[in-house]
Amino acid sequence: MIRIDRLAFALSATILAAALPCGARAANFDDWPTKYSFADGTEISGTANVAYDVVDFSGDNGYGTAATALSDDGHFRRREFGVNLKKKDVYDFTAVFDFEAKVWLDVALRMETKALFGADYGKLRVGYFKTPVSMESVAASRSGSMIELSAASQAIYQARRTGVEWSMERPRYAVSAAYFFGHDLQGDNPGTTAAGRAVWTPVKDKDHVVHLGLTASVENPHGFTDGRGAYFGPSTRFRARPMSGLTAVRLVDSGSLRNTDKVLRNGLEALWIDGPWSVQAEYLRATAQRENGARDFTADGYYVTGSWVLTGETRPYTGNNVANIKPAHGYGAVELLARYGELDLDDGGIAGGRQRDLTLGVNWYLTTHFKFQANWVQVKADKGLLSGDPDVMEVRAQLQF
Repeated sequence: MIRIDRLAFALSATILAAALPCGARAANFDDWPTKYSFADGTEISGTANVAYDVVDFSGDNGYGTAATALSDDGHFRRREFGVNLKKKDVYDFTAVFDFEAKVWLDVALRMETKALFGADYGKLRVGYFKTPVSMESVAASRSGSMIELSAASQAIYQARRTGVEWSMERPRYAVSAAYFFGHDLQGDNPGTTAAGRAVWTPVKDKDHVVHLGLTASVENPHGFTDGRGAYFGPSTRFRARPMSGLTAVRLVDSGSLRNTDKVLRNGLEALWIDGPWSVQAEYLRATAQRENGARDFTADGYYVTGSWVLTGETRPYTGNNVANIKPAHGYGAVELLARYGELDLDDGGIAGGRQRDLTLGVNWYLTTHFKFQANWVQVKADKGLLSGDPDVMEVRAQLQF
């Protein structure tokens, strides 16, 4: 069972946040003084995303081995703090660090070509930012509809890299192309990646959206030499957690795929929003092309997420992705969700395993700064002769600005 002290911490934070809107609306509680504007139009602002999670595993706990034992837990999942400096129609600079994971997140400068060349040819970005394959992963961490990413997104998403990007958005479409090079900001994952995304939005109104997208990337992982002089050749790996970021256990895992020359990733994405209803789905695929007689390996998976906002609000659509709901009532906004997903890591003679999961969720957006989430997940995983069917109950109290 969930430890009482951990649950009490999360619920206390939520109850405190819930009590604030009643009298805070009159005091413009949502208008926090996190921004300052200079006379020339330059604006500086602070950002934060602090999330405390509690998880309880029950049922068939993993595969019944010490290496796959799933333990109940509760602690901060995210402690992200950053700064944003921007001048409208000229540039914006962002730097964010997660003090919980002790990693840099987005650190990038984006320039408007209109300010550089006098005509709008799109935007140019340089720095450290997310690779595009996986719409769910590219969304801001504070805006996640579910507490955890789908298994397919966890396994196939390449994460952040250092690079340059060109992007252009028009009323009915958006395109981007990027090239990533070198290590990430933690000094890991040497290699290069070329990537792109194309989005078509035949319907793009405030309460009605139809979004269809294609993403693709080609990664060339590089080998590296460690501090002892030992050389490790290029490799890649695909794996996913059992729908909780508080455990390091993976019930499905391809293991290290050595002699990997290229990793081809691609995805199909779709989003439909109609007032308080929405459906989001993706199919993701990655192929590791290997050398020296090693067989190629392909991982693929998908998810479908449905959402209904009981209180009538619409999920915002901005930057070709979804964002947190903005409550229209003093008691906040309530959203019910369901997601089904599958991930297949059995290929090329490697029994990486298959995972299927059904998630039921409820989100309570107390204000634009406080969100409470609860997810129940039924996981079914098979890897070779092993199988595990854990149930996961996870709650989150989140503060963001």
